[in-house]
Amino acid sequence: MRILVVEDERLLAGAIAEWLREETHAVDVAGDGAAALERIAVNDYDVVILDRDLPRVHGDDVCRQMISTGAEARVLMLTAAAEVGDRVAGLTLGADDYLTKPFALPELSARVLALGRRSRPGVPPVLRLAGITLDPARREVTRDGRYVSLSKKEFAVLFELLRAGGTVVSAEQLLEKAWDEHVDPFTGAVRLTILKLRRKLGDPQVIETLPGVGYRIS
Repeated sequence: MRILVVEDERLLAGAIAEWLREETHAVDVAGDGAAALERIAVNDYDVVILDRDLPRVHGDDVCRQMISTGAEARVLMLTAAAEVGDRVAGLTLGADDYLTKPFALPELSARVLALGRRSRPGVPPVLRLAGITLDPARREVTRDGRYVSLSKKEFAVLFELLRAGGTVVSAEQLLEKAWDEHVDPFTGAVRLTILKLRRKLGDPQVIETLPGVGYRIS
């Protein structure tokens, strides 16, 4: 999934981003509310991890603007305040989930996956298509019962193809979801990753290329 981490504590933001990248997600980081709104305006995020106490634009106002502009990303709000009233206020603003600092990174991961399953369209806990089974929580892939060892990017690309349920996914969409904002849009990374996926998944080939359009699992 494509995730935006909005946190002004650099060490915490870096730790969250590194952890989520290890779990095969594409992660961007913003250090204040204004930078977050700029990224949300141009990128299609699945989940935004949003600290409530932010400089420049408060986290509450970021959440309000996301709702008012129709942003479809799910919001996991972070706060140092443990009072019930604060949690209720955040959820009332439109946040989908709430996590109080300090928190364990595995719990944050589990909440991100749960929010991702509620994104549009909803994603089942385990994806299955054309003999392929992908379990995001365990980061495991099998083909006709055979375990398939994939790199992080290969896993992320396969997730997006399976998530599409047999419909076409363009190279641009794969770049948007599986790579972060620093990727070169003219890179051959998608093509190379698809080639590696085909080799690892084996025969018969299930990833179809539609020239000039994109890729699909058939």
